[in-house]
Amino acid sequence: MRPVDLAREHGLSTQAIRNYEDDGILPAAERTVHGYRVYTPLHAWALRAFLALVRGYGHQTATSIMQAVNRGAVEDALRLIDESHAQLLDDRRTLQAVEVALGDLAPVPQERGHTFIGPLAGRLGIRPATLRKWEDAGLVQPRRDPRTGYRVYDAADVRDVRLAHQLRRGGYPLERIAPLIAQVRSAGGVAPLESTLREWRDRLSARGRAMLTGAAALDTYLGSLDPAP
Repeated sequence: MRPVDLAREHGLSTQAIRNYEDDGILPAAERTVHGYRVYTPLHAWALRAFLALVRGYGHQTATSIMQAVNRGAVEDALRLIDESHAQLLDDRRTLQAVEVALGDLAPVPQERGHTFIGPLAGRLGIRPATLRKWEDAGLVQPRRDPRTGYRVYDAADVRDVRLAHQLRRGGYPLERIAPLIAQVRSAGGVAPLESTLREWRDRLSARGRAMLTGAAALDTYLGSLDPAP
């Protein structure tokens, strides 16, 4: 089997196939007496596994998985799979936490009591510099104490910070979070975020299914490396 035979099935260039072999994504090919690479069905399975893994696990992780398998470190490859699924589970829990948090985002009444930047950052496990960055991006608008100049976060500010923190953990960039929080702040409710949460949930589901497909393709490749007797 020639490089072009592997490449044609997936719409790739022959150079891409050579690069995959050089990078350890495909097992090393035998060479003819004239130096031409000779690929086998094993390489076809490896390529299918890699391309399937990319869709669910990303290019970097998929590359590391295939490199581990091809150097005989299957346990390392399986650990990478496990870590990726653990991250997906964590992302699902983050989404659930956001939904729970949003469930409490009714209009915030005027309340007594406030907090400052240090204690609030410590409560969330982030740095005060992060809160200042979010303020610069318009995510939160704490007032300033007229005597000390310190930032003072009231109940509504804390709500906005919590929401920003959850959305950042969910992978949303600041430029997308700012208008969402502004809508919640002005509307006094969570309706503006419903479509965002639905999109986030759909993205996680698609990623989960892509991971299953990639893992199945990898299992097929592993079976071709060590066929049952």
